[in-house]
Amino acid sequence: ITRKIFDEAVEFLQSESGAHVDVYPGEDDAIPRDVLKQKLAEGNYDALIPMLTDKIDREILDIAGDKLKIVSNFAVGYNNISVPDATEKGVMVTNTPDVLNDSTADCAFMLMMAVARRLVETDKIVREGKWEKPWGPKMFLGSDITGKTLGILGMGRIGVEMVSRAKGFKMKVLYNKHNRYDKETEQTLGVEYRDMDDLLRECDFISLHVPLTKETTHLIGERELKLMKPTAFLVNTARGPVIDEAALYKALKEDWIAGAGLDVHDVEPTNPQTNPLLSLDNIVVAPHIGSATIDTRLAMAMRAATNVVEFLKGKQPSDLVNPEVTSAADHTK
Repeated sequence: ITRKIFDEAVEFLQSESGAHVDVYPGEDDAIPRDVLKQKLAEGNYDALIPMLTDKIDREILDIAGDKLKIVSNFAVGYNNISVPDATEKGVMVTNTPDVLNDSTADCAFMLMMAVARRLVETDKIVREGKWEKPWGPKMFLGSDITGKTLGILGMGRIGVEMVSRAKGFKMKVLYNKHNRYDKETEQTLGVEYRDMDDLLRECDFISLHVPLTKETTHLIGERELKLMKPTAFLVNTARGPVIDEAALYKALKEDWIAGAGLDVHDVEPTNPQTNPLLSLDNIVVAPHIGSATIDTRLAMAMRAATNVVEFLKGKQPSDLVNPEVTSAADHTK
């Protein structure tokens, strides 16, 4: 396990499988790649539980050797893993879906509200002693959320959870996804389909929930930002490279759009010395905290551990993302 996780998950792994569990002692610091390579070369591991910060590519898989048969990612996304290489080598790849849907949707809605109502900007004004007049009819004006139109780009599990939150604020919800829902599902959810350009043109808020792939890298660039309303807001809790940050900076600086809320960034960690976005007031940023609640991270740890336990017991892991790989039942412990 490439980072210190919840003891409950480690104990579950040990008690249910009888396996020796080796945990890298870092909690906030990622395992250095050289250390990971050395451990895999020396450790003769059956299973690996990496974090989304760990790049599991062909080199790592080759070093791990034929003994490694499952990579159980501690994340719902798995763009940090070369799945084709893993499949070719007969290595199962699993993730932790479903358990972080609510917390990530909560985070996206939080960012949406915070940037629309200028929460961080005005908090800073108060803390710095710049709140000089008690009240004024045009002081600190933000934008309404209730009754506005939300566009969800990439409506999978988390996007669906955004719908229920939006309905609580009487919002109209439009969506776009690679495989459109059938009419019955759209009616049940209370959503309407739009192609991407129309979605960008019509919505007051755009929330991104697509996986990071070659096709979605810089999905939102200068062209897309110019399609949005000048009063619209963009929220990203997916992956940082989905947005072209240079184009976003220009859009925010020149008022093509009203603001943005980002939980994820092109380079993480990001900082004011290298990221000009952080100099702007019309953006709210967070350090990739979409799933960062105690309940959710514990559930993620248990899900990652369960996938390993299922494999070690000769079963197919519940969250297998490359089912074309040889069945777990064909492997021996």
